Amino acid sequence: MDWKKVNEKFNTYLKDLFHAEEWERRAEAAREIGLMRDARATNLLCRALRTEDDHMVVNRIIEALGRIGDPKATTRVLEKLEEELDKFEGDKFRLVYILEALTNLKDKRALPKISSFLNSPDEDLKKLAIKAFDTIEPKWREIVEEEQKKKDIGDIFRKYR
Repeated sequence: MDWKKVNEKFNTYLKDLFHAEEWERRAEAAREIGLMRDARATNLLCRALRTEDDHMVVNRIIEALGRIGDPKATTRVLEKLEEELDKFEGDKFRLVYILEALTNLKDKRALPKISSFLNSPDEDLKKLAIKAFDTIEPKWREIVEEEQKKKDIGDIFRKYR
């Protein structure tokens, strides 16, 4: 496919993401943008993540940001994680999307927040946190072992903020 057609599709998806009335079209647009893996969309997806209210669309935007893998999205995804953790009962599926996206973003700034899931009673979230640490900082176990005598895991990786 030539670049002109790719750009036309890209622009159509962006238009749908911000202006479509139906949540299904906005969610599909976010998914398609993620599949394109075009980093030009990172800032726009972050903006959409800040303003979107529909649950499914938000999940697709987070998924798209993870697929694109641009670390510029880390701060916004971490903000969404904070929002989710501040709720009385966080949405497990949203947390899964967020942890997977942060794993794909491979940004060490996410480690302090992800560390809270290493002791999660939910095995799925715990496995995702371990996978994230293995991907982002492969030597994390040695670092923790060395530093744990002085600090807890969250404090060890706080320097990446």
